[in-house]
Amino acid sequence: MAVRAVVVEADGGSRGNPGPAGYGAVVRDPATGEVLAERAEAIGTATNNVAEYRGLIAGLEAAAELGAAEVDARMDSKLVVEQMCGRWQIKNPGLRPLAAQAAALVGRFETVRFGWVPRERNKHADALANAAMDAAAGLAPAGPVAESPREVAAPEPAVREVAARAATGRATGTDPATTPASWEPRPTEEATRLILVRHGETERTVQKRYSGRGDVPLTDRGRAQARATAARVAALAPSVAAVVSSPLARCLATAEAVAALVGNPPVRPDDDLIECDFGVWEGRTFAEVRDGWPGELDAWLASTSIAPPEGESFVAVAERTGRAVDRLRTAYPGETVVVVSHVSPIKLVLRDALAAGDAFLHRLYLDTAGVSVLDLYPDGGVAVRSVNDTSHLADL
Repeated sequence: MAVRAVVVEADGGSRGNPGPAGYGAVVRDPATGEVLAERAEAIGTATNNVAEYRGLIAGLEAAAELGAAEVDARMDSKLVVEQMCGRWQIKNPGLRPLAAQAAALVGRFETVRFGWVPRERNKHADALANAAMDAAAGLAPAGPVAESPREVAAPEPAVREVAARAATGRATGTDPATTPASWEPRPTEEATRLILVRHGETERTVQKRYSGRGDVPLTDRGRAQARATAARVAALAPSVAAVVSSPLARCLATAEAVAALVGNPPVRPDDDLIECDFGVWEGRTFAEVRDGWPGELDAWLASTSIAPPEGESFVAVAERTGRAVDRLRTAYPGETVVVVSHVSPIKLVLRDALAAGDAFLHRLYLDTAGVSVLDLYPDGGVAVRSVNDTSHLADL
């Protein structure tokens, strides 16, 4: 039976890089976690990256065979995820045909989202890949063998662009294999600096209720927090190129207070910065949601691809906040931008800036009117300067 949405977990590796290599891929039901398909194969002598791409291809093929329309692809290979998203170049000629093949497979689905997960979140695919590597090294019988790659339908225009970049090695950003890590300080004047501000207090934040698209105003204390935050931002940034904000009133009021102290640039609303849509949970406490929707809550907490009933998943929120960040990096090179938003979008921006896993979202606490600062460099580099600074709120 065809399924609408699936999660693909894929991995690959080699004993020696290059050496005896293999891959593993698992296809799951996103709501229940049920395994719908497994693929694994020993592929002889190859590099880690080749095996990782082969695992992704096998997982996408299995998802297509199941008739899936939406795929959430998860890997612990930062390189493959960033290259498939078009953010890193593919300079290794041996990887370009594999990336192009994966991009063509993407065109068979309505939606494919790529996400990095830590290895401990990818244990099933990792175990299959290790078994396949053992088989390639002659240490164990070969496991299930994936079918040979098939001809696939032509991808949509956006996917054609990814495939073309994969085939030619063109992309924005950099490949970690060619950009050495360094502790050396980088010049801040080259970076686009984002000052991320969570809005001030509302009645719903005081009562610890889900506060998504409901347009609730700031409390008196929230307005005082906004003024204190404005003073803090003005101290951090003598010159601000723009103030962008979620279109909801609690953010706009906070943004207007900030703008008044940093040269009064116009506040520009951006719909991509709006809070997550919590659907039927809007306005309810966590305890009320636990009592009324226990299964749905557990599924939501376990996966960023799951949305609250009639709501929006964190994967969807991350897609739009990523668009907003990319626009700001492009529009304001070397300048400072104040971004006023909500707890979920800011957490997701910081998660991606720190290359962290999804567990980061549950472990990071962001106060109302807290300030975080990150620098975005033209070559794709990121420097997180501070997270949830609340020193300006000490007297409130």
